[in-house]
Amino acid sequence: MIVAFGLAACDPYPQTAPGPDGLAPPKVTRIRKGQESKVQFRMLDSLNSLRSASGAGPVQLESKLTAAAATHSRDMANQGRPWHFGSDGSSPIDRVARTGYPGTMLGEVISETYETELETLAAWMDQKDTRQILMDPQAINMGFSWYQQRNGKIWWTLLMGN
Repeated sequence: MIVAFGLAACDPYPQTAPGPDGLAPPKVTRIRKGQESKVQFRMLDSLNSLRSASGAGPVQLESKLTAAAATHSRDMANQGRPWHFGSDGSSPIDRVARTGYPGTMLGEVISETYETELETLAAWMDQKDTRQILMDPQAINMGFSWYQQRNGKIWWTLLMGN
């Protein structure tokens, strides 16, 4: 019996107690200093692979759209809710215009999660409305950023433009 208890303690797959919603608690993804460009380019490469498979042309990372995305990610965290309007009442169109982006903003997708950028992209692709924005054949530019709180929650924002 002692041996059985000893072997049970060596379980290579420890069980995690479910949260109050019955689901496994989220695995916190930490984005460390120096990883920012890797995260952005993983998203860009993955999105372009998905766009290519659907017949849409590639997009490129655009600094002004990324600045608007970064501003909105931080603002959503400050508001404590994922939504498309800024604390000042601004819309995605307003925020993109403030950066001086010369093109047209085609759409914005957002998320509040503990997941990686690729898990977030997969969730966006599972939803018809966000998938349409990401696969818009008119898009040539992408802005992508996030804000991570101390507790690990990440507020993601991705903008598409042409």
